[in-house]
Amino acid sequence: MEKLYFNGDIITMEGEHDVAEAVLVVDGLIQAVGQYDAVAAQKSDACQMVDLAGKTLMPSFLDGHGHITMAGPQYMTRANLEDAENFDDIVDLLQKFIAERNIPAGTPVLGCLYDHNYLAEGVHPDKKVLDRASAEHPIAILHTSGHMGVVNSLVLKLANINEDTAEIEGGVIGRYPGSKEPTGYLEETALMALGEQLAGTGDDNGEDLLVEVQDFYAANGVTTVQDGGTSGAGLAMMRGAGKKGRLKIDIVTYPSPLATMCPEGLDQVIPENQDIMGTYQDHVKIGGYKILLDGSPQGKSAWMSEPYEDSGDYCGYPWLKDEVVHACIKRAIADNQQLLTHCNGDAASQQLLDIYEEELAASDNPNKHNLRPVMIHCQTVRDDQLDRMAALNMIPSIFVAHTWYWGDVHLKNFGDRRGRRVSPVKSALDRGLIYNFHTDTPIVRPKMLHSVWAAVNRITRGGVEIGPEQRIDVYDALKGITINTAYAYFEEDSKGSIKAGKRADLVILDKNPLKVDKMEIRDIQVLETIKDGETIYQAK
Repeated sequence: MEKLYFNGDIITMEGEHDVAEAVLVVDGLIQAVGQYDAVAAQKSDACQMVDLAGKTLMPSFLDGHGHITMAGPQYMTRANLEDAENFDDIVDLLQKFIAERNIPAGTPVLGCLYDHNYLAEGVHPDKKVLDRASAEHPIAILHTSGHMGVVNSLVLKLANINEDTAEIEGGVIGRYPGSKEPTGYLEETALMALGEQLAGTGDDNGEDLLVEVQDFYAANGVTTVQDGGTSGAGLAMMRGAGKKGRLKIDIVTYPSPLATMCPEGLDQVIPENQDIMGTYQDHVKIGGYKILLDGSPQGKSAWMSEPYEDSGDYCGYPWLKDEVVHACIKRAIADNQQLLTHCNGDAASQQLLDIYEEELAASDNPNKHNLRPVMIHCQTVRDDQLDRMAALNMIPSIFVAHTWYWGDVHLKNFGDRRGRRVSPVKSALDRGLIYNFHTDTPIVRPKMLHSVWAAVNRITRGGVEIGPEQRIDVYDALKGITINTAYAYFEEDSKGSIKAGKRADLVILDKNPLKVDKMEIRDIQVLETIKDGETIYQAK
């Protein structure tokens, strides 16, 4: 198939002032870019002419970090609690969900996306609240951060969590003041330890949900996504969908050395999937490994070097002991694999940098300096730590939409000095770091242009300017969702810009983000998304 795109704005992402009038696509690849006459001279008589009619063509978007296998169940099989304003709303939404789906007693029910920061009560609900929704269904609701949640009394009973249950390393079992009685609130590893209790109704049709959730990404112009912290079962499911021809976007997966994330273990998963180590087969590849070092800043479980505001000496806490982190990093370097590491708090960033430097120095891998390790989230990473990242060729993948979604909460939790510089993109840019942006889907929807808007404007939901000194210009923000993310996936030679020889992964927008008012960038509409030359989404 051959198409020539013309008569619109074309943003190539090959340079801020790069100008093109036409793009020729042949058999899924970009064959020519440049002046109309020169490009049109290369087309065949069978070429389809695509008149952009003044619209904007640019490279499609790449999401720097997310969890596509979690997105399907969360968006389509769980009770959505994001609009809950108080505990009564949570109860009503859960009861409505159970009734509408006619869920039998004894079948687990999952809710998601509640945020205690925006509930009238200002705190997490407890088991008593969820017991009001149902005492006959095991109920678990997940916080919008994904790092904490609440379960009802039945789940506590089934999981054998009671007054005698010991604390779990890297997590918290909430207990009532002056008592050891569990409240139903669980953080981090304590939540993940529930296992089967978190398998909600409808979660078993994973492949169908995966196929369906692609449309969420495509509708937002995204053609390359990530599954960070992939289990062996999740990888098998993705590969199964790919082999059946059901996938239309590229998925980069990252299994983990941690049993909590990949119970099958790398020693089983990697040998079974050698053919996709760094190479796509049916739209799926393994990009490296993934670990977590701390929790959520808006949930106050991120590991900080200084206490949270009005929290005494509480600084959050680590997920892993140093010896475990050493083992994970050592293996990644020895296996010649890129390592993604979740770090929200600056103490977690410090743990990563200290140990990565040590293991890098000790390694005899001749390719060790070319592995492009990634620090995921980077919410409170300090300038001195960014300096060290530059020396390590470490990539900051920044969840910059935090400035909008939880900027007001960060200012409250960290105070002005620390809160204003969350998601410090300008500091990363000034140091020459190849940053990228992500949405951590399903934590937030994969609206990459909203991330661009957030990086450019840095305004909270409450209308507060948060660290305007960390703003960047629009072109640099667009790099964070195109060419820079392609670099993080070792795909800068095939994706991320419009250049002859690259894949025809493109998006058509109703407006040019370089020309509209900066406050309007998040309102730009995706009209068409093209993957390997084929339209996979078109606005109606």
